[in-house]
Amino acid sequence: MEKRSRGFYVLAAFFGLFVLFLYGPILTIGILSFQGPQGGLTFPMNGVSTYWFRDLFQEQAVGDIWGAFRRSTMLGLMVMITTVVVSVMAGLAFRKRFAGSGVLFYAAITSLVIPSILISLGVGLIFNQLGLKIHWATSGFGAQLTWTLPFGLLIMFAVFNRFDKSYEEAARDQGATAWQTLRHVVLPIIAPSLIGVGLFGFTLSYDEFARTLLTSGSYNTLPLEIFGMTTNVTTPVIYALGTLTTAFSFAIIAAFLLGAWIMGKRRARLGSDAGKGL
Repeated sequence: MEKRSRGFYVLAAFFGLFVLFLYGPILTIGILSFQGPQGGLTFPMNGVSTYWFRDLFQEQAVGDIWGAFRRSTMLGLMVMITTVVVSVMAGLAFRKRFAGSGVLFYAAITSLVIPSILISLGVGLIFNQLGLKIHWATSGFGAQLTWTLPFGLLIMFAVFNRFDKSYEEAARDQGATAWQTLRHVVLPIIAPSLIGVGLFGFTLSYDEFARTLLTSGSYNTLPLEIFGMTTNVTTPVIYALGTLTTAFSFAIIAAFLLGAWIMGKRRARLGSDAGKGL
């Protein structure tokens, strides 16, 4: 067996520190959420129990945790669906150059480099000037799309840039219409990428704070609710909330990855069956 070089161990140690830096705070919050009934917000822990998780499901004196959770989930689903649909349409449109395509592309991704709080302020001012109600499902929805759409567009541009057009030509040779080609050929092939775009859209929306701060109106989303709780909640219940929301995020990611794996297995099986048929 070939001996590892010193550089390998240095890079491995660096990667280990990176993982610790990335997940250490999450692990710390998870541990502190299991404090005993008399526990506080810091170490050392005062007992071990699930008391604060049970307390989380009781009526809270401050805030509307579960209402905020429902709003963030609904908003995330709205943003996810819109991001996927618009990204696919834009990816199809940009397969051929058209007048102003370059300007439109850079205009679409400019929001990535503009400070998020300025986007939130700008969207809020526009709604205010137009006499429209500032609400998480309207102005908040629009502000978050300025964050998720550029990622979706960049992914779909890369996907279609590598897409083999011979599949579409074969479908047209068999008499398929443009819609049939899109539905039965293009979309199944790019389905794993669509899952990735959907995952980006939902997760970026679910934990977005700055772009929602001035556009959510009278009702908080979950990140805003948690931020508000940090100023007036002095018990580990806030850690229990953080642990549950983190577990929910990982569950969503796992569900998307499972969907991508199932689609990959299905495509491989269909390809194998087609090969046997030949």
